[in-house]
Amino acid sequence: MAEKINYKDVLFNPFSKNNPVVVQVLGICSVLAVTAKLAPAIVMGISVIAVLAFANVIISLLRNTIPTNIRIIVQLVVVAGLVVIVSQVLKAFAYDVSVQLSVFIGLIITNCILMGRLEAFAMGNKPWPAFLDGIGNGIGYTIILVITGFFRELLGSGTLLGYQIIPQWCYDHGYANNGLMILPPMALIVVACIIWVQRSYNKDLQEP
Repeated sequence: MAEKINYKDVLFNPFSKNNPVVVQVLGICSVLAVTAKLAPAIVMGISVIAVLAFANVIISLLRNTIPTNIRIIVQLVVVAGLVVIVSQVLKAFAYDVSVQLSVFIGLIITNCILMGRLEAFAMGNKPWPAFLDGIGNGIGYTIILVITGFFRELLGSGTLLGYQIIPQWCYDHGYANNGLMILPPMALIVVACIIWVQRSYNKDLQEP
C-alpha cells in the first residue's frame, strides 16, 4: 500500500525545515549572483517557482513512460523548454530586470534544486503533490533570495527596489553605504547568518 502523502508538509516544509538553500545547500550559486539588488532576486525567485512547479507536473505526468536510461535527458529538455518561455516573457514584460539577470535565467537549467526535485519527487509521485512540491521548494528558494537581496541592497546601496530608504540626513552625518555588501562573498555571509538563525530556533536541525 502506497504511503499517504501529507500535502501540508510537502508544501510548507521547504519554507524552513527542509529549505533547499539553507538546509539542503542547493542553488547557492544563483543566490550569490543575483541578490545585490532586491528586484532581480524577486524576479529570479518567481521564475524558479514557475519553472519548478510546471516541470514537476510535466515529469510527474510522463514518469511512467520515460525510459530509465534517458530520464535525466528528458528532465533537462522539459526544464530547458520552460526556461526559454520564462526568458522570453521577461524580455517582453520586464526587459530591464531581464538584462540585470543576464545569463542567470538561462542557468536555471543547471540549478541543482530543479534536478533534485524532479529526480527525488516528481518521478515518484502524482501531479498534484508534485506541483505542491515545486511550489514549496520554489518559494523556499525565493525566501532566501529575498532576505539576502533585502539586506545586501539596503546596507550596500541604501535603497530597496531602487527607492532611497536610508534618509539623506544619515549621509550628512557621516553614514556611508557598505560597499562590501554588493560583492558576491557577502551573499555567502548573509546566507550563513540565515543558517545560523534558523538552526538556533529549529532544534530538529541542530547536530547532537
